[in-house]
Amino acid sequence: MKRYIILLGLLFVLVSMTYGQKERKYIRQGNKYYETAVEQSDSTGIDSLSFVKAEEQYRMAQEKRPDDFKASYNIGNAQFKQGMMPEAAIQFEEAIELAANKEEKALAYYNYGDALLGQQKFDESIEAFKNALRNNPSDMEAKYNLEFARKMKEQQQQQQQQNQDQNQDQNQDQDQNQDQNKDQQENQDQNQNKDQNKDQQQQQQQQPKISRQNAEQMLKALENDERQTQEKVKKAKAEKAKSSKPEIDW
Repeated sequence: MKRYIILLGLLFVLVSMTYGQKERKYIRQGNKYYETAVEQSDSTGIDSLSFVKAEEQYRMAQEKRPDDFKASYNIGNAQFKQGMMPEAAIQFEEAIELAANKEEKALAYYNYGDALLGQQKFDESIEAFKNALRNNPSDMEAKYNLEFARKMKEQQQQQQQQNQDQNQDQNQDQDQNQDQNKDQQENQDQNQNKDQNKDQQQQQQQQPKISRQNAEQMLKALENDERQTQEKVKKAKAEKAKSSKPEIDW
């Protein structure tokens, strides 16, 4: 927090020497909004509205000097305080390109690393902090943030590995369940087939087997029964016809 306040005070001096009256006006007003927001954030919470107003003033200054390092850097600071990490990273990246010396580059790389860290882009933030230290090897805050980013990356990798292991375990459990279900279904099918075959065998065993000779004897017996029945019918018809003739009265 103090890093930004001190920096803005230094920037105001530099801006006052190079900007015209309107540009100085925008920077002064932006610094007032920014410092007010920082003070209120420390006591009552983040004052987003004041950071928004500070950003607006810095953008007006940037319109006057699009190639100025300080305007891009200040806009990035205001956006960072609003939690706008991707937007702030863009401004700090522009400030890196516009930096006129190693000190400015170190400051821009440091804040660029913070904005990337806020997006959990650990590899990129690590490289940014390294560049900040290349331009200012004595920056202890950059050293601390570099180690912090490395630690966060390590934790992220561990978490990813744990998630992969859990997914593999879940997949293995699913495969085992599928195999067990398949085995159970196959066993059920086999048992059903066995039961059906057993029933069929039992039915076949229960059915009486008739030899050819027995079948011929049964057939002859049926023929004899039918012949006797026909003879009885004929005899009955003859007797009926005889009894139906009228008797002659002599």
